Order: sequence, then structure tokens, then C-alpha cells
Amino acid sequence: MTKRRIDPVTGTETTGHQWDGIEELNNPLPRWWLWTFYATILFSLVYVILYPAWPLVNRATDGVLGWSARDDVAREIAAVDAAQSEMRASLVGTDLAALDRNEELLAFATNAGAAVFRTHCSQCHGSGAAGALGYPNLLDDEWLWGGMIEDIAYTVRHGIRNEADPEARWSQMPGFGEILDRDEIATLVDHVQALPGGQDPLAGPGGALFDANCTACHGADARGNRDMGAPNLTDAIWLYGNSDAQLTEVIAQGPFGVMPPWGTRLREAEVRAVAAYVHGLGGGEVPAADSSAGSLPDTEATE
Repeated sequence: MTKRRIDPVTGTETTGHQWDGIEELNNPLPRWWLWTFYATILFSLVYVILYPAWPLVNRATDGVLGWSARDDVAREIAAVDAAQSEMRASLVGTDLAALDRNEELLAFATNAGAAVFRTHCSQCHGSGAAGALGYPNLLDDEWLWGGMIEDIAYTVRHGIRNEADPEARWSQMPGFGEILDRDEIATLVDHVQALPGGQDPLAGPGGALFDANCTACHGADARGNRDMGAPNLTDAIWLYGNSDAQLTEVIAQGPFGVMPPWGTRLREAEVRAVAAYVHGLGGGEVPAADSSAGSLPDTEATE
């Protein structure tokens, strides 16, 4: 740092700083800039007095106006709820099987159900509802517990194999690792892999093993049992995979997928709405008498 002096060319005092022989002039800041700067300071002081600003341990200062973004959002949500209350009441009071006869109500349920699905269901079943390993694909027409809209709503409401809801759907495949030896499990794996190709469930090297250990749940035709959530083994749709290693693990250990009950977390209208949305994704079933009329309503998450 050098001693300040007057620059002979401009007549302006220097700051005393110089770099490589170049001295910095001590020009005053423009008044408009200074006043703008002072205005921002004043604005910030007024703001922290009027609005929430200073964070505390478990909240922020309230501000003398008492304004809150959360309160604004809550009011908007309440307004939307009030506007939709009539449609929600109508949805709760409508027979789900007849929902597709009311186009306006079906459209409301489908749109509302899509929002519920994205919020609560997509984490497991995927944003497109195509599922993942261990999480059912909700786009196809294969259902472990039934694909009628009422079936889907029941599954959403009560869940699967959870201990929180006494009405949850429940089934359990035993682990055959303690019943069958390694060679028998390998034979059964090969046998099950051949079933989608037309293998007779009770014939071939694995037929006797299948008959003795699997038909009680999956049936002698291997087409499953919806009352027990036992999957159809002839349709080439594999919830836990069909590689040798994956099927060996399933047979030896027994899968035990759990779905929480959403009836305690969602309103009944939301349960029905998400059932309608899933039912309309493409795999929802309709009563035989109505099959020619098509379907669009509810669905449920099956596992």
C-alpha cells in the first residue's frame, strides 16, 4: 500500500493501492447506486418485521402481519376440498361396479385416482404402474387377488399380509428349503419354468413333486387360486423372476410381499378413486354379463 496522492491526469485522489504501477482512483459511488443500496437495507428491515424471517429452534418469527405460506396453501386446499365435496360424496355413495355408467363421476374418479397413485403408489408400482421385481404390474390382466373394481378397492383399503389391518388379504407360501433337498428343488425349478410352454403340471420328472407340494395352492392345473393369492404358473408372468437362481430362492424360502392398508391413510373417496384409476389402466376386469360394455373404473393394487 502506498501513500494517497492526487492523480495528476484526473485530479482525483487515489486510494493508495497500486498494481504494476497502476494506481486505483478513489472515485465516489454514484448517488443513485448508494440510494438504491440504502433502500434495500431499509426494505430488509421492514420485511423481517412484517413477515416470518428469523429461524428459531422449532419455528420462525411470525412477523407482525401473521402471514404464512402454509396458511395460504391450507386455504387453497380447503377451497378445492369444498368444491369437490359433492363429487366425493357421490363417489362414496355410488356402487363401484356401476361407476362407468356415470361419465362425469368416472372422469373425476380417474383424475383424482391418478393423483393418489402418483403420491402413494408409484414408489412401489412405478410411475407408469408397470411394477418391478416383487411389485406387481398393474397394467396387465393377471390379478393375484382379483381384478374387479371392488376387488381392487378392497386390496387398496386393507392391504396384503400386513399386521395393521385384521381384514388384510393373507396368504403365505412356505419355504420348501426345509422340506425338499437341493436336487428336488432344482427339478421343481425346471418343471415350473416349463409350465408356460405347455408342460403338464402333473407329468414329467417334476410332476410328482408339483402334485405333492404345489397343487394345494396353485391347483392341479397350475393356474393358481385367487382366494389364496396363489399366482397362475402357466402365464409366463413372474412376480419374482424366473431365472434358476430366482425360482430357487422363491421355492426354498417362500416370498412374503407386504402391502400396507391405505384405508387408514386415505379417505374412502380416495380409495375408490385410485381403484378406478388402476382399473382403467387396461387390465381391470368386469362382470361377465358386462364384458361387452367395456370397463374403465376401479382397480386395486394386487401383490
